[in-house]
Amino acid sequence: MPSGRSSDRQQRRRAGTASSTRGNGAKRRSDAQTPAKRSGTRPGAQAGSRPRPKNKSRSETAGAFKLSSTRRAALLALLLCAMALSVSVPLRTYLSQRGELAAQEQHRTELTQQVRELEMRKEQLSDPERVEAEARSRLGYVRPGETPYIVELPGRPTAPPATPAPEDDGAWYSDLWKSLTGN
Repeated sequence: MPSGRSSDRQQRRRAGTASSTRGNGAKRRSDAQTPAKRSGTRPGAQAGSRPRPKNKSRSETAGAFKLSSTRRAALLALLLCAMALSVSVPLRTYLSQRGELAAQEQHRTELTQQVRELEMRKEQLSDPERVEAEARSRLGYVRPGETPYIVELPGRPTAPPATPAPEDDGAWYSDLWKSLTGN
């Protein structure tokens, strides 16, 4: 038989059930005679203290893992916070990478379009006649023996070249004094 409190409790329960099954003829000792041997009291407990309820066991009131409801709620809240924190960083990374991916896809389509335009331009410039036309229009080239003419239209007034303002050879503090006094 194991020693310790649990065996003592079991013996007290057995003694309490045996005395209750004796019948009406058996007399129980009064509380004044044996206060420490009463079932459900601790040794050294006062006579006016409340006895523990006998039917409720620790596993019924404590629930899973023998924790109180407050501790279970706190543990659940802690677990939920830990899960939320462990999910938040990868979720933020995923969302930011999704935005970057969309921007990179758009940039890729723009570059693909630019490559198509450059390939078309390359095909156009592979023809020697087109190269000559581009050189004449953009660069102003002429063939030997040709006389180039540049026509300026009179409708556009040309701006006169800007003349630099005459600089005064005075010191900076004299310019400052002149600006303050108005001279």
